[in-house]
Amino acid sequence: MKELLRELCLINGVSGDEKAVREVIINKIKDVCNDYRIDNLGNLICFIKGRKSGKKLMICAHMDEVGFIVKYINGDGTLSFGAVGGIDPSVVIGRQVKVGKINGIIGSTAVHNLSKEQREKAPSMDSLYIDIGAENKADAEKYVKLGDCAYFESEFAELGERRIKSKAIDDRAGCAMMIKLMHEELEYDTYFVFNVQEEIGLRGSTVSAFSVNPDFAIVLESTTASDIDGVSGARKVCQLGKGAVVGFMDRSTVYDKGLYNLAFDISEKNNIPCQTKTMVAGGNDSGAIHISRGGVRTIAVSVPCRYLHSPSSVIEMNDLESCYKLVKLMAERIPEL
Repeated sequence: MKELLRELCLINGVSGDEKAVREVIINKIKDVCNDYRIDNLGNLICFIKGRKSGKKLMICAHMDEVGFIVKYINGDGTLSFGAVGGIDPSVVIGRQVKVGKINGIIGSTAVHNLSKEQREKAPSMDSLYIDIGAENKADAEKYVKLGDCAYFESEFAELGERRIKSKAIDDRAGCAMMIKLMHEELEYDTYFVFNVQEEIGLRGSTVSAFSVNPDFAIVLESTTASDIDGVSGARKVCQLGKGAVVGFMDRSTVYDKGLYNLAFDISEKNNIPCQTKTMVAGGNDSGAIHISRGGVRTIAVSVPCRYLHSPSSVIEMNDLESCYKLVKLMAERIPEL
């Protein structure tokens, strides 16, 4: 799965600009689907016939990643931009980005030009700019227009023997698991949905969940791990190397207790490492899915990830494999409930 994840992570696709990601996914799954379609918002909705029919199950992940959008071209040729999704300004200063095919660097006011008060405050996104090497506004306009997207330029790299770092692990990890699962022989009929625009308000899943109208949903995600030295107890949230993360609650969802218990029962009986989140934080497409139509019994299975929403997100491959094994077994049980 590592090579599949590498391929997916290196594609650029911020919220609202997921076409390139979707096209690669279609090429990988079109031969195993009984049916697939793209809805008006851009979600890719796939159906695979299993050996049996049961209650309707939807497994989903989102295709979009966090990034930037050009808002204005300044007189000196630098680009004012806004964040697409939740990005901490402190992780972007000095980072290399791509604006279309053009290289750029995210810059900020030189330290010696900041007041004492400014130096003591975290930078705001509005105070930053993208430098593409243009001489002036007219020069920049040859290469960039307002509304263009900018992406972290980040290498997919192995860290030690078990870990990898890349941009867009949130949520190309979920997409990779789904692609692999779609090539398995499935016990039950299953809808696989690759959603758009999760990072800007769960917009794709709001539409796709209404369209599919499932009884159950498994959301595949990446979630924040703060398991570094100096962070203790519940504030670690979850830990790399401890397996799949199955939460009981976040800021947008109280997860189905029956599915929560089922996940840990399956993990225990099959020796699959599994952990829960120790803080009520974050959110994902579950927030829109579980309240769609008459309600959907929903659970999220996530890969623990350090430095989420940065160009250098870090996960452990064993955790990704644990998530995959757990979801595969859950998909065999849930339609029987």
